[in-house]
Amino acid sequence: MTATIDDLIDDLELLGDDWEERYGYIIGLARQMPAMSELDRMDDNKVHGCQSQVWLTAKTVAGIPPRLEFRGDSDGIITKGLVAILLLAFSGKTPREILNYDVEDMFRRIGLDRHLSPARSNGLHSMVKRVRSIAANAEGLCAAAEHGGDCGMPCQPH
Repeated sequence: MTATIDDLIDDLELLGDDWEERYGYIIGLARQMPAMSELDRMDDNKVHGCQSQVWLTAKTVAGIPPRLEFRGDSDGIITKGLVAILLLAFSGKTPREILNYDVEDMFRRIGLDRHLSPARSNGLHSMVKRVRSIAANAEGLCAAAEHGGDCGMPCQPH
């Protein structure tokens, strides 16, 4: 799979405005994604607001600062490609980096803001909302760990 979101944007820019080619590339990303276990394809991990079924999970990778690694899947091939794009954009980042990431600029640079159907666009924004919710919860956990667990923030397990 493409190494970074910037690499993906560069690859898509080489395809120009040929959206058949761009969708082919996005489908290729979907086909390269590792399979998600059936255990992770549960209702708790389902993203609501998507026309296709979409599942997202995250785990915290220890470090200073801790980072989040996301996994995802969808039963729709183009939607699964959009999941792959989000994984490239957000996996390996700190919760704060995720919360500060200008996702609308990324959508504009890729052209998704102009070329997705309203249903896919709504689903994509639901996925981003889910990723940001996970990051916000993790940010609270990170702050608690930095202050010995007595920061006054509500702490919830992952």
